[in-house]
Amino acid sequence: MDKDLIKRINELAKKKKTLGLNAEEQAEQKQLYAVYLAEIREQFDNTLDNVSIKPVSYTHLRAH
Repeated sequence: MDKDLIKRINELAKKKKTLGLNAEEQAEQKQLYAVYLAEIREQFDNTLDNVSIKPVSYTHLRAH
C-alpha cells in the first residue's frame, strides 16, 4: 500500500476534524478513500484465495 496515499488520507482526516474541508478537499478525500478501500478489498480477496480448510479428524473422540 502506498504510504503517500495513507499520509494524505490522514492529513485530510485531521484537517476535517479541526478546520473542515472545502469542496475540492472533500472530493479528493472521497477519491482517496475509494482507492484505499479497493486496495484493502484486493488484499482481502488475495488472502481468501490462499486460505484452505483442512478436514478435521474426530477419531480421537470415539469411545473405547
